[in-house]
Amino acid sequence: MNSTSKNTIRQPYVAGQFYPGNRDALSRELSQLVKESQGKEKCLGVVSPHAGYMYSGKVAGELFSRIELNETIILIGPNHTGLGKPYSLMARGSWSTPLGTVAINEMAASEILNSSQYLEEDFLAHEYEHSVEVQIPFIQYFKKEFEIIPIVIAEAGLDVSRRIGEEISRVIKTLKTNILIIASSDMTHYESQMDAEKKDKLAIEAIIKLDEKLLYERIKKYDITMCGYAPCIIMLSAAKQLGAKTAELVKYQTSANASGDYSSVVGYAGIMVR
Repeated sequence: MNSTSKNTIRQPYVAGQFYPGNRDALSRELSQLVKESQGKEKCLGVVSPHAGYMYSGKVAGELFSRIELNETIILIGPNHTGLGKPYSLMARGSWSTPLGTVAINEMAASEILNSSQYLEEDFLAHEYEHSVEVQIPFIQYFKKEFEIIPIVIAEAGLDVSRRIGEEISRVIKTLKTNILIIASSDMTHYESQMDAEKKDKLAIEAIIKLDEKLLYERIKKYDITMCGYAPCIIMLSAAKQLGAKTAELVKYQTSANASGDYSSVVGYAGIMVR
């Protein structure tokens, strides 16, 4: 299935695995991961992790507690499944989680599709992909009414990623509305705590400098296994075109905080771009 119908509902795929599959249990878990008293800040983009909530939920919770959520949110995740188009946008229908159903902003999604030489309408890349799905309950916890534009990116180089970001930014400018861009990414995978922290520091520094070229170069030079670097480059490219000036690391930790295993960890970072 390479396209979507208006009535397509993307069903939750990792509910009951990455996060509770029951509405009440999910709401309770989210309430324990977020910080209700945090002041909200306007952002153009963010980097948010996408592992199971027991591992990366505290990082995502602190991040979402800090940001002002817009009525339309572009969610860009990496393609872990290998299915579907390489640069895939689900342009119609809705996404379901245990907390309810979220509609796709079909007008804005159509504008992005029509303006992009890379993005293609596709459902298959999204059907079993967790990187976008796990972001949505955090948004639902804080905001009742919003729409999404889900994008899933396979392996993409610096130039293509930059151009997709520029295409997205042009549409946002044309629409004259505030749209938050969430880049879904985990950091270093399955290395020691010490090595992961060293490598992730290099990647995070590049993001905070708003330097997507430096990020890409460091990922290649130091073999940083950051699965969502293309979504991050897209987000940074778009955010800079939209006027981004600063970025801030909200929280960083690794899976060792939950597992106690410091010999093989995955890193998680929550970053705001303003």
